[in-house]
Amino acid sequence: MYQQLHVAYFLLGRVLSGLLGDYNLILAASFAYVADISDRSSRTFRVAVLEACLGVAGMLASVAGGQWLRAQGYINPFWMVLAVSLAAALYAALCLPESVRPRQPAKLFTLRHYVSVYQLFAAPGRHRAQLQLALYSLAFFLIVTIHFGTRGIFVLYELGSPLCWGPDLIGYGSAASYLAYLSSLGGLRALQLCLGDAWVAELALLSNILGLVVISLATTTALMFTGYGILFLSMAATPVIRAKLSKLVDEKEQGALFASVACVEGLCSLMATGVFNSLYPASLHFMRGFPFLFGAIILLIPAVIIGTMSQAHFTLGWARLQSSLQLPGRLHQTCRGPKARHAGAAILCCQ
Repeated sequence: MYQQLHVAYFLLGRVLSGLLGDYNLILAASFAYVADISDRSSRTFRVAVLEACLGVAGMLASVAGGQWLRAQGYINPFWMVLAVSLAAALYAALCLPESVRPRQPAKLFTLRHYVSVYQLFAAPGRHRAQLQLALYSLAFFLIVTIHFGTRGIFVLYELGSPLCWGPDLIGYGSAASYLAYLSSLGGLRALQLCLGDAWVAELALLSNILGLVVISLATTTALMFTGYGILFLSMAATPVIRAKLSKLVDEKEQGALFASVACVEGLCSLMATGVFNSLYPASLHFMRGFPFLFGAIILLIPAVIIGTMSQAHFTLGWARLQSSLQLPGRLHQTCRGPKARHAGAAILCCQ
């Protein structure tokens, strides 16, 4: 910006950033760290806290960044971004304790990391866990794709007729959408007191579906903000899925798992941009809110996946419980057999 160079240099910067992992690498490392230092019972809530931090940061950046850009231009805000990024890097390198004990030597330029991700889904002897990984990853892909896609066209939808929002209302709408991160965190914590994680995810998807349906039909400002309000629990599904994925793998595989999740998020961003940016102008002539209705329909798929997986897990657990309850009876019947005629054999059998 200082040298007023060609805009292609921004593309070069984005390419370098993408090759080094960009934002998704930071998310993968953060979620893997949280999974390493949390137990299975509290992991879902801690992952939700981390996702809520993303929402709060986005809300503060959108509110403060817009005012700063109008007042001083782009250079000073970018210096601020650089300073905050350097501070975060120094904190992670110098102050944050290592989560993996004992520390193991690792190489940077090696194919072993890719092999680790591949083995999560293709290693022999883990077919049930791999099926669950694949299905939960599919559910995560669909949810995040709809989230990215609908968020990308909110402003266009609000600017057009009949809403015709100005800058102030658009800012309020953006803040309302980010508040869903905080309300989802509180809702998840409250619902966990009486419901399992799968039911929390189902209610979150219901909130998301109903909110998108209302927004797709919104013709007034009040109805649009009603849709934003119904989305209050919409961000509780993704931390539940992240936690469920984390519980399916060993402690040493958390990094590989969240690296694969980060790749899925990158694909979500690419898919959402292509689908929704094409769908919105194509549907203007018959229904401006059709992309939101389309997203609500697609969200039925992860709802079915999570419900089916939860039911299968419950059925398997119930079968194991029944077999464990029947085991003492079987041993008792065995002890009444021919072996019970000899005292020593009877004692050995009944033990």
